[in-house]
Amino acid sequence: MGYCSGRCTLIFICGMQLVCVLERQIFDFLGYQWAPILANFVHIIIVILGLFGTIQYRPRYITGYAVWLVLWVTWNVFVICFYLEAGDLSKETDLILTFNISMHRSWWMENGPGCTVTSVTPAPDWAPEDHRYITVSGCFLEYQYIEVAHSSLQIVLAVSVDSQPLLLLLLFYFCANSVHTNGICGQ
Repeated sequence: MGYCSGRCTLIFICGMQLVCVLERQIFDFLGYQWAPILANFVHIIIVILGLFGTIQYRPRYITGYAVWLVLWVTWNVFVICFYLEAGDLSKETDLILTFNISMHRSWWMENGPGCTVTSVTPAPDWAPEDHRYITVSGCFLEYQYIEVAHSSLQIVLAVSVDSQPLLLLLLFYFCANSVHTNGICGQ
């Protein structure tokens, strides 16, 4: 496999990552989940820098991108564990994904496929005045599984590209040394 085919594969997967994370960012904004919004934003910036590093042959950018992918996979594993309530994690905790700023939840909780939202009246005394108190029923797929699917897709994309930057760095290094010693890359 030549450098160009590896580079083209990385560019394609980075493009897929951008499309998927932009879609995820939209739904996190709709749900006012601030921690995922910040993580998605950083990921978007790093993927763009990774693309730039790949296209412009910048090893430091590619290395930074590879290091970020490890953190990105870790974040997405945490999100999966959070929504599946692994260990002591609870998806009912506002502090983790919204920084305890709001009582918002995943947008998919109310707007998932087949979900029927019913307002509960009168609202309990503990419910804030600016929030509506609802019940959600009839969902074909519960919101936590949609969130898990989003995170799983991000992990698959990151893992499929995770080895690519390291291979590109090695190829770039050997090509640069070959140019230095022989004057021509690959000979």
